[in-house]
Amino acid sequence: MRLASRLTGRRKTVLHSPFWSLDDDRPWSSMPSSKERVGKEFEEYARNAYRDNGIVFACALARHWLFSEARFAYQRMSKGRPGLLWSDRSLSLLETPWPNGSIGDLLTRMDQDATLAGNFFATYADDDGNVGRAAAKSPTCRLVRLRPDWVTIVLGSKSGNISAIDTRVIGYQYKPRVGSGDEVKTTLVPGEVMHYNPVPDPTAWYRGMSWLTPVIREIKSDKAATRHKGKFFEQGAGFTKVVTLDKEVNPQQYREFVAEFKKQTEGVDQAYKTLFFGGGADATVTSADMKQLDFKVVQGAGETRIASAAGMHPVIVGLSEGLQGSSLNAGNFQAAVRLTADKTIRPLWRSAATALASLVQAPSGSRLWYDDREVAFLRPDGSDVAAIQAKQATTARQLTDAGYTPESVIEFLETGNLTALQHSGLYSVQLQPAGAVHQPPAPAPEE
Repeated sequence: MRLASRLTGRRKTVLHSPFWSLDDDRPWSSMPSSKERVGKEFEEYARNAYRDNGIVFACALARHWLFSEARFAYQRMSKGRPGLLWSDRSLSLLETPWPNGSIGDLLTRMDQDATLAGNFFATYADDDGNVGRAAAKSPTCRLVRLRPDWVTIVLGSKSGNISAIDTRVIGYQYKPRVGSGDEVKTTLVPGEVMHYNPVPDPTAWYRGMSWLTPVIREIKSDKAATRHKGKFFEQGAGFTKVVTLDKEVNPQQYREFVAEFKKQTEGVDQAYKTLFFGGGADATVTSADMKQLDFKVVQGAGETRIASAAGMHPVIVGLSEGLQGSSLNAGNFQAAVRLTADKTIRPLWRSAATALASLVQAPSGSRLWYDDREVAFLRPDGSDVAAIQAKQATTARQLTDAGYTPESVIEFLETGNLTALQHSGLYSVQLQPAGAVHQPPAPAPEE
């Protein structure tokens, strides 16, 4: 209670929910602060967009797998420039965030919540029931994910105007919905919560936005196209048929004819059967076929838009439009890999490193950064590796011959930072001190 009073006392506060609505055909709009509605719509969001659409799931899964491949380490900073990566035991909380968990599991959860809600929240916990700062130094300390739709962001302003320039985040309230109906609320200060929101919400600086939000209409159109394709097979792999009956047919005969006609023509098992009619009945196909509708192009364009919003190249996801023509040529595929890595994955890792730095205090002169050297997706092929190593060996030989220390040469090749090079004070191939005069060796004494 004292913590809650400290957060809400002597200042005006507003509780905000960082989520969106998807229950109509309009673009998702910000939700009111009703907590029941938040939970319901978040579950609908996950079910209707993530679980119920193969394209969204494929794009999200490609992001999860690539994003989860990185590791994190400290990086030395020298004169404002990044240096070598290094690690120690203080990073064990990230390497094993919870029992039987790895950094890959943590990153997957981070990207999944960012995809569905635009935000990921985590804090400390231990086996004694402590959470937040009280559990940070415990030997059983672990990270726990806070379900995003159960988190409320608390804003405060000393001026009394929540829209004033001094407004800031003063806390997070976590209220899970327990099956018994009881609600246990936990209030945490910003230093106790890791908040990852890679895509900022343009209308709310304190929260993130899901990348699914701009393509909600594309998702609904893709689902409608999938249902259309399913109806094609459900109706006997055919199209709409208009059957005309003689005007003398009475209502009872009409109903019997319709029932028998549907029984013999609708459904996949009835496809391609010959239709037989009695006198006075005539059938006409009124719909265009899928080729005339150019169904593949129509649905493929929507898939590409969804992949673009996810930051994934269609070639990487394996979508139909990315598997045509010369897209899979070696050069084009490598270009797609570089585009995906440089435009999406590395910026996400940078945002993740900034967010995780609130959980791990980097030593002075260093920062928390990502290490992508072991990511197979970004690894060049064998011939490229050999060519790069040959050039690095030549560069190392030239620099050491010029008098630079081997340690600084290695750091330069690792980081590309020219300021890391340190000269030994020795010059030329012989690496003699400047101004030294070469003395011939003394002759050996005669026996």
